[in-house]
This record gives sequence, structure tokens and C-alpha cells, in this order.
Amino acid sequence: MAERILILGIGNPLMADEGVGVRAAEILMEAYEFAPEIQVVDAGTMGLGIINLFRGVELVIVVDAVDGTGRPPGTVVTLQPEDIAPNQIMHSLHDMRFVNVLEAAELTGVRPDAICVGVQVATMQQWVTDLSPPVEAALPSVVAAVLDILADHDVFPTPSENHSIDAGILEAIRSRKKMPEA
Repeated sequence: MAERILILGIGNPLMADEGVGVRAAEILMEAYEFAPEIQVVDAGTMGLGIINLFRGVELVIVVDAVDGTGRPPGTVVTLQPEDIAPNQIMHSLHDMRFVNVLEAAELTGVRPDAICVGVQVATMQQWVTDLSPPVEAALPSVVAAVLDILADHDVFPTPSENHSIDAGILEAIRSRKKMPEA
């Protein structure tokens, strides 16, 4: 039986770069067709409510905004959940880090392997739905990082023929290059 994989786009699309994970999930859902054992989910601002999605899943790939990496905005990093935790963006005491969600899931007897794709933010502004230019330019690299992780697990999604994704984004994903900044 094929490995079950869950791809989570995490973030708040109403806070500028904090929405990069959600945007990456949208691109993946629209530009690719996945086998039934691969699920792509816009997990929003996450929380314990996503634990039920882990049942029967062997691998979780998380895409999220990070800050404090010391790298330029738009830099894409691949980290383990415990390594991304110090750089995840927290908005209040009610927020939860992904590693904490995994720990809570483990208490229920569920603990999939996990890997995180993080994007260094440039700006965090409330009620701004656009990504900053360097983070927007990094979207193809973010999607390519997810596709590379899937390829490491012998999963190769089929490009969708019915999508409205900008051709420049798709070409940048195929060539593994950032989009030029506007």
C-alpha cells in the first residue's frame, strides 16, 4: 500500500507574508493532481483541530512562514518540526507551534513523521492579503521544495491541465528558480 502523506499549508492570509503556507497549498491544489493517498489541506492558523487529519498518515509536510532565521526575506528552508519551532510566528498566547500539535497527537497514539518547509518573512501586517515581493517571488521555490520531498518518497503528482495558475509560476517551479520580483 502506498504511503499516506498530508501536506499542510499553515498561515493567516490576512497578515501579509504569514499567508505563504496557505498560498503554497492553493497552488499545489490547483496546479497538480495527487493520488488518493496524498492530501493537500489549507490548515489556516492550525491548532489542535488538525490532529484528526493525522490518523493513518505516515508523513506530514508543513509549509509555513518563519521569522528570525537570519536569512533574507523569501529564503526557503527545510527543517524538522523541533527546529522550525523557534522561528514560527506566534500572534497570541493562544497560538500553537506545529511541534506542540505533534506532541498532542502523540498523546492520542498518533505520530506521523513530519518535515517543515519554512519561508523567511519580510512583513507581517494585519489586513494585508498580498505577500511581500520577495516572499511572492519565493512561491515557486516553496512548491518545488514540497515536490522534492514528495519525490524523495516516490510520489510524483501530475500537473493539472485545468488550472488558472500564472504560467510564470509554473515555469519557475519546473526550473526550480524564484520568480522575478515585480
